[in-house]
Amino acid sequence: MRLVLIRFLDRFLAFTRLQYWPVRVRSGVAAGARWTLYPWSSYWRGTQESAMHETLARFGDIEGWSCWDLGAHFGIYSVGLARHVGSTGEVAAFEPNPVSYARLERHRRMNGLATLKTFAAAVSDRSGTAELLTYGDLRSTTTHLAYESETGGSATQPVSVRTVVLDELVATGQLRSPDFIKVDVEGHAHRALAGARHTITARRPILIIAFHSEPEAQGVFDLLAPLGYEHSVIGTDSGSTHAVIGHDLLFVPKVHGPPGP
Repeated sequence: MRLVLIRFLDRFLAFTRLQYWPVRVRSGVAAGARWTLYPWSSYWRGTQESAMHETLARFGDIEGWSCWDLGAHFGIYSVGLARHVGSTGEVAAFEPNPVSYARLERHRRMNGLATLKTFAAAVSDRSGTAELLTYGDLRSTTTHLAYESETGGSATQPVSVRTVVLDELVATGQLRSPDFIKVDVEGHAHRALAGARHTITARRPILIIAFHSEPEAQGVFDLLAPLGYEHSVIGTDSGSTHAVIGHDLLFVPKVHGPPGP
């Protein structure tokens, strides 16, 4: 009976304007921000990824920072960071899923965040287009570019999306070099950061990266290790027994002064 009720509420909220009912984020980095009621109400209730929010809070005063959010989804971190960097900072949010991007943009507008730039694109090591594998559910949080061992097909129900290279956006003045990068791109972090290799080498920002596959983790460590990064696991409640896969990791340069604007 409870499952039937949940399914009914899901269909009712997902296909009516009530899903856009404005609420306030209760806690976390985006506390106090305006948000939409449904779906993923855990965002505004403050029950999602508490260890991540606690880690961001430990950054302290980030006014004037430049932050990149790769895989922004609905923008809970993008919106929160943009509220903290102030008028002299900048946040760039990248989200290739068209359904998620539309909600990200709605949240940006609801909060009047002029310093939040949104990009309807996947971040990669080449610019152009790629197939976002959806498996028929664009509302899912796990739509993704293909893993190394994954092939497309009718079952994946791919959607064509734009890909961008971060080094190119910095070189053309579309982005400021980052003080902080959050990466959660479902197995594609090594490709995304390869496209930012020159910027990361020059700026050496703080990073938080969610890992989903062995090739992703190996590629990221191969890129960051020569730059003198130390890493630590954020939280221990993911349920994963792997040292890296299924976890969020914090990467900090061994010698890291206060990032500037």
